[in-house]
Amino acid sequence: MAGRAARLVLLAGAAALASGSQGDREPVYRDCVLKCEEQNCSGGALKHFRSRQPIYMSLAGWTCRDDCKYECMWVTVGLYLQEGHKVPQFHGKVSLNAWFWSTVFHTRDTDLTEKMDYFCASTVILHSIYLCCVRTVGLQHPAVLSAFRALLLLMLTAHVSYLSLIRFDYGYNLVANVAIGLVNVVWWLAWCLWNQRRLPHVRKCVVVVLLLQGLSLLELLDFPPLFWVLDAHAIWHISTIPVHVLFFSFLEDDSLYLLKESEAKFKQD
Repeated sequence: MAGRAARLVLLAGAAALASGSQGDREPVYRDCVLKCEEQNCSGGALKHFRSRQPIYMSLAGWTCRDDCKYECMWVTVGLYLQEGHKVPQFHGKVSLNAWFWSTVFHTRDTDLTEKMDYFCASTVILHSIYLCCVRTVGLQHPAVLSAFRALLLLMLTAHVSYLSLIRFDYGYNLVANVAIGLVNVVWWLAWCLWNQRRLPHVRKCVVVVLLLQGLSLLELLDFPPLFWVLDAHAIWHISTIPVHVLFFSFLEDDSLYLLKESEAKFKQD
C-alpha cells in the first residue's frame, strides 16, 4: 500500500504536465489491469466470466479485458480519494450522452464508435455554419452558397482524413472544433444584431447562441461525475435539450417571416 501511495504522489506532482486521461496512465491502474487479465481472462476463469456475463453486455461486445479496466478504474479512483487527490479522468471520458453516436460510443467504447462520435460532432458544427450561410447569404447569392458548401465539405474531408489516416490527435480536434465554433457564433451573432430591429424574432437566436456558448464551458471545465453517473459532458447534453426547443421556435418564426415576404413579392409581381 505504501508503494502505491508513493506512486500516486509522484503522479500527482506530474499531473500539471499531463494533457488528459490521467487515470489510465497511472501505474497502479496498469498493474491492476495486467493482474486482472492474468487471473480472469484465460482458461477456466474466462469461461466462468462468460457464463455469468449478462446477455446485454455480451451483445455490446463487453470483453473480460473491458471488465478488468472498469473494475481497476474504481480501484484507482478509491486510491486517489484516499490520498486526498482529485478524481482522475480515464480514457478521455466518463459520461452518458443523449445523441445517437455519443450513446453508441459510450455504450461500447471502440476506435470506430469514438471516431464516429467525434466526426459527427464536427459535422454538426460545420452544418450550423452552413445553415448560417444559407440564411445570411445564400438566399440572395446561391452561387456563393454552393462554393461555400464545397469548401465546408473539403474541410470536413481533410479533418476526418487527418484524424483517421495520420493521427487521432485529441488536442488538434479540440482546437479545430473550438475555432469552427467561434466562427459559427460570431457569424450568427453579427447577423442577429444587424437585423434585430427589422426582425424581432432573431432575439431568440441570440439567446440560443449565447446559451450554447456558455454551456460549452462544461466540455472544457471537466469535473468528476455527480453520483458517479452525470459528468460535465452528460450535463452539457442534457442542458442543450431545452435550448434546441428555443432554436426551433426561432426557425419557425423566421420561416413564417420568409414565407410572408415571398408572398408579398409575388403579389407585387
